[in-house]
Amino acid sequence: MSNSVFSLEKRLFTPANLADNAIPLIYAFPNEYSVGITSLGYQVVWALLSQRPDIDVSRLFTDVREPLPTQAELIGFSLSWELDYVNVLNLLEDQQVPLRAGDRSDDQPLVFGGGPVLTANPEPFAAFFDVILLGDGETLLDDFLDAYQQVRENSRRHQLKALAQVPGVYIPALYEVTYISDDGPLAAISPIDSDVPAVVQKQTYRGNVLSASTVVTEKAAWENIFMVEVVRSCPEMCRFCLASYLTLPFRSASIEASLIPAIERGLEQTRRLGLLGASITQHPEFEALLDYISQPQYDDVRLSMSSVRTNTVTPQLAKTLVSHGAKSITIAIESGSQKVRDIVNKKLDTNEITAAAQQAKAGGLKSLKLYGMAGVPGEEQEDLSETANLLIRLKKQVPGLRLTLGCSTFVPKGHTPFQWYGVNRQAEKRLKFLQKQLRSQGIDFRPESYSWSVIQALISRGDRRLASLLELTRGYGDTLGSYRRAFKDLKGQLPPLDFYVHDQWPTDRVLPWEHLAGPLPKATLIKHLTEAQQVM
Repeated sequence: MSNSVFSLEKRLFTPANLADNAIPLIYAFPNEYSVGITSLGYQVVWALLSQRPDIDVSRLFTDVREPLPTQAELIGFSLSWELDYVNVLNLLEDQQVPLRAGDRSDDQPLVFGGGPVLTANPEPFAAFFDVILLGDGETLLDDFLDAYQQVRENSRRHQLKALAQVPGVYIPALYEVTYISDDGPLAAISPIDSDVPAVVQKQTYRGNVLSASTVVTEKAAWENIFMVEVVRSCPEMCRFCLASYLTLPFRSASIEASLIPAIERGLEQTRRLGLLGASITQHPEFEALLDYISQPQYDDVRLSMSSVRTNTVTPQLAKTLVSHGAKSITIAIESGSQKVRDIVNKKLDTNEITAAAQQAKAGGLKSLKLYGMAGVPGEEQEDLSETANLLIRLKKQVPGLRLTLGCSTFVPKGHTPFQWYGVNRQAEKRLKFLQKQLRSQGIDFRPESYSWSVIQALISRGDRRLASLLELTRGYGDTLGSYRRAFKDLKGQLPPLDFYVHDQWPTDRVLPWEHLAGPLPKATLIKHLTEAQQVM
């Protein structure tokens, strides 16, 4: 792919005229252009950087790049998928920057990163970043760059000390981690100096103008799509859900100030619209938004939506989707078992799932995609049977509606009440059980790879000792076998794979992200955990 991909972009912002002495900054996405340019977070940060006269930004992807500065001062990464860390290391090597922050000299770039993976638990990657930005980018990015401008001419050590004072800016090198033993749990995480904050606060943007695409291109993974963020976080607070807990509080975009102006701007460039958010139908004025999109001038617009809440599937929603080219709708049910839904705090009755399927068909949709999970804490074999039975029953009750069940393995995530649980060792068997039950009935079953879930859990509950392991597996390839081999090579230097992935941790243990404040205190998460355990 050549640089001509950049000439196909329709930009929805005006870059600033660069000031003399603007900071040369490389903004990288550790994957291919088509993936990176489809990331709304990446688009928004790129536009923000481009609109600052003091920042001379060039983009870098794994397959294509803009002309890069000979001597970048800052290199930034947006990390939204765990295994992309391999490409972070490859791109640093490509730019002749030492992989570990501790090996970089004063005349080498500061490497910073942000995005959901790093905000959730940056510790496995801490050795590779000088600076990690925790939370929402709206004001955090400007705060970071303004602070950097103040210390631009200083030594690296002085720069890092100054940047650590900015809320949401985490400097891993300024924190010392001690362990009970080389291959045991953490003992403590402490700042190395008294002027470094003991706990790093995440930055949370509380405005009602949320993100929208800053570029439209036919080369995006979703061709020519204009994306609008309708809500941020989720009011449901399912016990396992990072998207809800990590991004609290739930915020909705103002229809007048945010959504309508953004949609009007985007639809001048394209006729494909994507509405994003963990629970978009819970926007307080969602009906008004549907009415707006249903106006005659938008008849030719193709509309896509992320997952919607089951009990908000109405004939109006289904009809609006059908009239705008959609054939299916996606709902997350987690399980066919009421007990499991109660454990995870999924406020949903079985009859609401049936009603959603009936409403979807009545509105003219051809298929219904459901999301479920296997290996949830407290789940028994009969709960899996209930999931299979629910889908088989739905197929009979709503004939002609194509059913798909996408199913993942429960993976513990930091800052959620289930962060102390491990991956269930029976989960792979349970996915196979569902596959056998459902495919024989003509139901499309799509399991997520169990091996990938194990790697995800390792990274989501990992600590700094994983840096050496990640460097090793990069050479071995990103299969579960490679990780097992690397654990063998490093035996005695870090805990075994089971410690990170499968073990249930006591609630009084020091967690790798203990020094990074989530939206809710640990005591509240333990309370939510206890409520779940009472249902088990």
